[in-house]
Amino acid sequence: MILSIITINWNNKAGLQKTMQSVVSQTFSDFEYIVVDGASSDGSVDIIQQYADWRNLKWVSERDNGIYNAMNKGIGMAEGEYLMFLNSGDWLVNDRVVEAMIQMIKGYGDAEIIYGNITKVWPDGRMLKNKKKDHTYTMLSFYRGTLDHVGTCIKKNLFDKYGLYDETLRICSDWSWFLKVVVFGEVKPRYIDLDTVYFDMTGISESGGQNRTKLRQERRRTLEANVPKMILADYDKYSRDIQIMQRLHRHPWAYKITVFIERCLFKWERLKK
Repeated sequence: MILSIITINWNNKAGLQKTMQSVVSQTFSDFEYIVVDGASSDGSVDIIQQYADWRNLKWVSERDNGIYNAMNKGIGMAEGEYLMFLNSGDWLVNDRVVEAMIQMIKGYGDAEIIYGNITKVWPDGRMLKNKKKDHTYTMLSFYRGTLDHVGTCIKKNLFDKYGLYDETLRICSDWSWFLKVVVFGEVKPRYIDLDTVYFDMTGISESGGQNRTKLRQERRRTLEANVPKMILADYDKYSRDIQIMQRLHRHPWAYKITVFIERCLFKWERLKK
């Protein structure tokens, strides 16, 4: 089995219906589908049972200790060489995308993390395609941003090598895991220009000021635990400046003006001494 798709759910019956329908309606069915439900009380289990006869479905409904505990359960249940998380409320872009994703995996068999494009969807109907494009992920990438978790195909043996998601983190454990694997483990993600998933922007890390505050706190705690203080101090002080210079490099005329001003300031400062 090349691919296992994992959906976690807790009391999101409508979202789960949309997610599962997008998976079981795929024209290509040679993949595994795992649903981990956290003992929902809203009828979610009835939705799962509607698809119980789908040939490659595994599911469980029992109490868990949070999102990442549920994800880790799904990883333990999975038999696929690659894993993709499609959480309750998110859905696949069309009924042929899994076949395209598996062909993508086969075409890049040396890649351990493969990702495409996701489209963010807000409750008011607004949509924004998050087209990451192919680029080198660095410490700066994760200091200021992340690699999208949803829709990304991850080789399962990476969880054996680097461990499962940290269940002490409630919101950003996927970011923390990518930081460990991509930055410190130097595993290079491979980008493919393929639209894969519609991402529901009402998720825990995207909604509510309290959740965003918690997210920032968890990320900061993770950075302080993993990055030497002197290096982190440089990122704290200069990351914004680096981002500005990256933007200027995309516009050569603006970059030349900036360099000219910097040289003038350099000579002026030398004359003052």
